[in-house]
Amino acid sequence: MTRPITAGVDGSQESLAALAWAAREAVRRERPLRVVHAWRFQPQEALEAGIEGDADSQGEWVHSAVSEAVGTVTERHPDLAVTTDVIEGPVADTLVAAAADAETLVLGSRGHGRIVGFLLGSVGQQVIAAATRPVVLVRAGDQPSSEAAGREVVVGQQGDPEDSAEALRFAFETAAARGATVRVVRAWNLPPVFAYSPGSLKLLDEAGGLEPYEKKSLAAAVRPWRERFPGVPVEEHVEMGSASQVLLSVAGTAQLMVVGRRAHRTAVGARIGSVAHGMLHHADCPVAVVPHA
Repeated sequence: MTRPITAGVDGSQESLAALAWAAREAVRRERPLRVVHAWRFQPQEALEAGIEGDADSQGEWVHSAVSEAVGTVTERHPDLAVTTDVIEGPVADTLVAAAADAETLVLGSRGHGRIVGFLLGSVGQQVIAAATRPVVLVRAGDQPSSEAAGREVVVGQQGDPEDSAEALRFAFETAAARGATVRVVRAWNLPPVFAYSPGSLKLLDEAGGLEPYEKKSLAAAVRPWRERFPGVPVEEHVEMGSASQVLLSVAGTAQLMVVGRRAHRTAVGARIGSVAHGMLHHADCPVAVVPHA
């Protein structure tokens, strides 16, 4: 089965930018595009948005608005296979289900449009935390020019090689489709004095210290992906600091930021982790959040 690139739309400028991003990615990867709008009849919110009528008439209005958005995409990409689904039901659950069948789910990252929205906020974070496939968040100002040659695909790497394998896979696949360089970033901090076991301390001593050890660890994590994608240029970036700070320091030259996600369940719901949260709120470029295997 060929998984589609799936875009969630809600009538906002952010979701229209996400739709345009998803269409370009579908063309590059030679995949179909699926457009999903999830909605629920909420009379008061609809009236506040200037949408009148009962559920049926509002449903027709939603279909018309989605069709208009999709029409813009098909004009730009006439050979792209596009399907559209307008689904009435719980928004977060609908989008999580859409993500399960997708190669990538693409959403807008802020704001609310005329149709009841699901952009980054409580619903958006639920989707990111629960999705089993990568989710890309796109801001309203995103332009095709940001994908021009010279801008990198930046991906965070941490822990052992398998800890970031899915994020690295996504970054290298995306860079290969775009002819871009991958910058793999590993941040490190001075550990507490008792943080390392005797075995770890022996490895540190053999490596010549903390920074050489971190560089060696990064090289080991990247090596399989260099071999799998020999045509993709790679920059290995090791820097002392918090992961969020180091990644944001190089975000200005990125066309896409890729971070892994290990969702945490708490008494108040799912949390997506501090690094992913920081990138989604502060990086200007699109951000891909990739769940661990």
